[in-house]
Amino acid sequence: VQLQASGGGSVQPGESLRLSCVASGRSFSDLSTGWFRQAPGKEREFVAAIAWNGGGTSYADSVKGRFTISRENANTWYLQMNILKPEDTAVYYCAVGPDYWRIRTIQRYWGQGTQVTVSS
Repeated sequence: VQLQASGGGSVQPGESLRLSCVASGRSFSDLSTGWFRQAPGKEREFVAAIAWNGGGTSYADSVKGRFTISRENANTWYLQMNILKPEDTAVYYCAVGPDYWRIRTIQRYWGQGTQVTVSS
């Protein structure tokens, strides 16, 4: 199983980015998918997750109203990040977990990470 995250980059505050994650090796139609991030010197933290059928989502309080997670199919999902702030700077990882709530603490697969830098 492989999860390939992409779409990171360097932007200015207030700008947008869209991250993508493409999984291969098995179908994840029965599992939830999500995003985490890790800033320098900090622990990895949950960002957002979406149910296997797209019927439910959850977000960290710090990104609610600015980030949107979506799922194109069983193995491809996105994180639309708007109104980016310097504190969003981190390496972003895609992940797969049992459901869109428990994925916060239980992750079965991880992607390799993509760097997002927000700076003026």
